[in-house]
Amino acid sequence: MLKKCKLTIDDQPFEFEVEGDFFWGKPELLYPLENNILSNVPWERHGYACVDALNNFEIGRLKKSVKDLILEAMHRNNIKVDADFELRNYHKYATSDQEHSNVISITRNLQVSDFDFDIDNLAKRFSKILGWPLTSWVEELNKSHVQIRISRPNSLDINPPHRDGYLSYWADIVNVWLPIEGCNNKSSLPVFPGSHLVSEDEIFRTESKGATIKGNVYYVPCIIETKQGIINMIRPNPKEGQALLFSPYLIHGAAVNQNKDITRISLELRFPKANS
Repeated sequence: MLKKCKLTIDDQPFEFEVEGDFFWGKPELLYPLENNILSNVPWERHGYACVDALNNFEIGRLKKSVKDLILEAMHRNNIKVDADFELRNYHKYATSDQEHSNVISITRNLQVSDFDFDIDNLAKRFSKILGWPLTSWVEELNKSHVQIRISRPNSLDINPPHRDGYLSYWADIVNVWLPIEGCNNKSSLPVFPGSHLVSEDEIFRTESKGATIKGNVYYVPCIIETKQGIINMIRPNPKEGQALLFSPYLIHGAAVNQNKDITRISLELRFPKANS
C-alpha cells in the first residue's frame, strides 16, 4: 500500500510517500528496562544526548579521512573532481541519483580499519560516559561497521523514521552520530525524544526491507505514525566535535537536508557492549 509519511521536525511539517505493508505491533516494550546500555546515564528517559567527542586535532584528522574515502568512492565510479574539491560541494560533482547511489554503495558499508583515525578510541571515550565497556566489533556481523552518510540538498537522501533495534545485530548497541560537514539546524539528524519507551502496539510500521521510497528499498523498517498521531521530531544538532549518542530503540531518521547548496556529511557508528 502507498502511504504518506507525515511528521514534524522542530515544528516544521514534512511528508513523503512510502510504499509497503504496514501493521501495528504487539503489546510489548522492546527497550530493556534493566542493564540497558543507557541505564547508567541521567538522560536515559530522553533516549539521547549530545556529548563531547573530539578535540580540534582529531576533528581535522577524521574529516580528512572521511574526505579521502569519499574521493576514493567517487574515483572508483569515474566521477571527476577538481583539485580544490570540498565535501560541502559533493552534490556539484555527483549530479545524478545513479552516481550518488554508486558512491554510497561503498561509503555505507565501511569498517574501522578503512579509516586513518582511531575509532576504537572513541569507543573507550564513550565507555566512560555510559559506564559500560564498549567495542566497535559487532559479533553477529563478525566485523565492525561504519557508515558515511551523505545527504545532498533538496533530496530524499534519508532513511525514513525507524528504530535500529528491530535489526537483531543492533539490539544492544549505542548509536553514535558525528557531524562532519554541513551539519546544522537545517540538516542534522532528527530524533523523537522518549520514543524508545513507546510500546510496539502504538507503532504503525513495515517489516525490515519492507519500505520503498522513490524506488529505493530500505533495510530499516519504516515507522509511519504512532497512536499519538504524526511523529514529532527535533534536531539535537550536536556541534562540531560533539557526538549524538542515542538508544537503538529511539525513533530517528528523516534527516532532510534543508540547506540550499550544501551537502551534509556525517558519520554513523554503532558500539555494542564489550564481552567481559
